[in-house]
Amino acid sequence: MQTTAGQGFDEIRDAIRALCAEFPAEYHRKIDEARGYPEEFVEALTKAGWMAALIPEEYGGSGLGLTEASVIMEEINRSGGNSGACHGQMYNMGTLIRHGSEEQKRRYLPKIATGELRLQSMGVTEPTTGTDTTKIKTTAVKKGNDRYVVNGQKVWISRIQHSDLMILLARTTPLDQVRKKSEGMSIFIVDLKDAVGKGLKVNPILNMVNHETNELFFDDLEIPAENLIGEEGQGFKYILTGLNAERTLIAAECIGDGYWFIDKVTAYAKERVVFGRPIGQNQGVQFPIADAFMEVEAANLMRFEACRRYDAHEPCGTQANMAKYLAAKASWEAANACLQFHGGFGFAAEYDVERKFRETRLYQVAPISTNLIYSYVAEHVLGLPRSF
Repeated sequence: MQTTAGQGFDEIRDAIRALCAEFPAEYHRKIDEARGYPEEFVEALTKAGWMAALIPEEYGGSGLGLTEASVIMEEINRSGGNSGACHGQMYNMGTLIRHGSEEQKRRYLPKIATGELRLQSMGVTEPTTGTDTTKIKTTAVKKGNDRYVVNGQKVWISRIQHSDLMILLARTTPLDQVRKKSEGMSIFIVDLKDAVGKGLKVNPILNMVNHETNELFFDDLEIPAENLIGEEGQGFKYILTGLNAERTLIAAECIGDGYWFIDKVTAYAKERVVFGRPIGQNQGVQFPIADAFMEVEAANLMRFEACRRYDAHEPCGTQANMAKYLAAKASWEAANACLQFHGGFGFAAEYDVERKFRETRLYQVAPISTNLIYSYVAEHVLGLPRSF
């Protein structure tokens, strides 16, 4: 299938496809059935240097941009894998690189680049606040000059069990004591080896998708003051770097899913003969597939615009949100067409359609729901009155 956007990354695409070919559908299927983690696959990506794509060369990485990172994520999903096992290291990287101190970058980035450390987790969402981030209740209180003490709870925090470090957002100044509700929050690097069992409790959450996610409980967890990223109280502004990158990368993953579904159903529709003719000859089959393809192509253009703005350090919140919405919608339409036209075989695990169907459905909800994106565009782009 020919696509119209994102040309010029053939070397990256070919390399990722070659690596992914070593982990065929059967590998991902078995991991899904066992509700396991694709450790070998993530390790292979790390050893090949792809998980260090965004790390500047002086710290041992490749010094690539979010554009290239998005191509990596897209190709993993297009090859039948699931970038959800490892994408956290990509979108968390910008927060550390753009806002961390030189000492922090020298301490962590070289080890992340070699795979000695993994930065896969970001602790933002809480059970009672969801996407109303300014209302978070997790607190970090400074004790003396050398440490912060954290108390609170987080939920839907992914890859904790397969990460060494976590970016944590906590309130350092009470909400009723700040001028703007987006102030008074700070971000920290949490060394999970020092935290789990020593003030941090991790409860895994079994879910529809084989996606390792957890509920976290903080009970007087001590974090060294040197692990504060940037200026105290400015964490919300910093965390947006990671959130915009996350939405853009997930758009790329949905685009990879969308192309996977379209490739899969197109091939099947050409071969499946019913009533003496291939089902792909019927307009009732052709049109939904063509419609999904056009939507994926359009979302692809917005993904690259969001990446361009991010890499140029231009405001990109609108483009990141729209790319995520358009791509998630397109991949879901492609998934529905693929499942529908496979008939009963679409529900059979050996065809991988049902697995990818479940995986791409997640992105109608996470990391931000469709309705929140509608609200963002209505208020910040169209100038309509704030709805909440």
